[in-house]
Amino acid sequence: MKFDRTLPRALVHRAAVAEVFLTDAVRRGEDEVVLAAQLPRLHAFYDDTLGPHAGHDPMMLLEACRQGIFVVAHRFLDVPLDHKFLLRTVEFEVLDPGPPTPGPFPADVVITTRIEHRARTRSGVTGLRLRFTATAGNREVMTAGIDYSWMPPQRWTRLRTAQRGRLELPAVPIAPPVARIRPGLVGRRDPANAVISPVRATADGGLTARLVPDTSHPVMFDHWVDHVPGMLELEAFRQLAVAAAVRAGVLPAPTARPVALHARFRSFAELDLPVECRTGPVRPGADVECTLRQPGTLVADARVRFAERDPAVPARPHDPMSGTRGGQTAPHALAGSGAGPRAAVHGAGTRL
Repeated sequence: MKFDRTLPRALVHRAAVAEVFLTDAVRRGEDEVVLAAQLPRLHAFYDDTLGPHAGHDPMMLLEACRQGIFVVAHRFLDVPLDHKFLLRTVEFEVLDPGPPTPGPFPADVVITTRIEHRARTRSGVTGLRLRFTATAGNREVMTAGIDYSWMPPQRWTRLRTAQRGRLELPAVPIAPPVARIRPGLVGRRDPANAVISPVRATADGGLTARLVPDTSHPVMFDHWVDHVPGMLELEAFRQLAVAAAVRAGVLPAPTARPVALHARFRSFAELDLPVECRTGPVRPGADVECTLRQPGTLVADARVRFAERDPAVPARPHDPMSGTRGGQTAPHALAGSGAGPRAAVHGAGTRL
């Protein structure tokens, strides 16, 4: 496998070359494709954290797999580049000891990809279920599965026009400004990477916040889309869940990373309507349950589980809501044990 240059950015539906993680793709059989990925030493979004971690953010590996679904469809199934894609289901499992550790060189990862199912209509294949196994340094570090489908641009336009028309929204959305939470409260340093508003307590002991639809964000909105991207919704779940777990005393610091995430995407989240993210009560040893809603609509729901403390970093006491940074927090990372916990994202369809 080659790691000396990226695949064409159009092939993975990215605008910035810097956001292309895949470097090669080789078909090894009717149902198998091998992908090569290179994870940067320091990524402005995924590696923006209050403290050191034992490995790269598993969400960055998930993004590499997500880019792979386009490569399989376009390069090996001849799906036209102008087709639109819908994310149906995603699952990932982090394997001990987790994603590779950032070091003096970028991390080379090989991702074996198998086609487990082809969805067919009278027009032919319109979707796939893929299974990914990511290997770094001769170690399997993560497995993932993604179900997705695609449609011609004309059908997509009719779908989105009808949906926004029913909501009496204009053809082109304009996302309203939303105040951000202090980044330290969600384990971030850069304020731009905080994707929820300041939190409020709910009557049942959970937290609620609004999703921040910042269309100028260079990673979450690498290119223009007329809806809230699915990866941004997952990040909102992650950030609100970690804030809730810290407030409840389940986590000592907001630097923990998710090792399990189960979510279902129910509908498009419109940029120009408020998107409320809410958690239920947080209990020790239990997943954090979350929902994402717009007026009258359940957009998505999720359960989030976090990593145990990084064994390479000693834990320290932390004021849960102080937002202290750097060495004042107790960094957590993807430690894992055995086969590692499972994370799954299921849904009737969401955006890529």
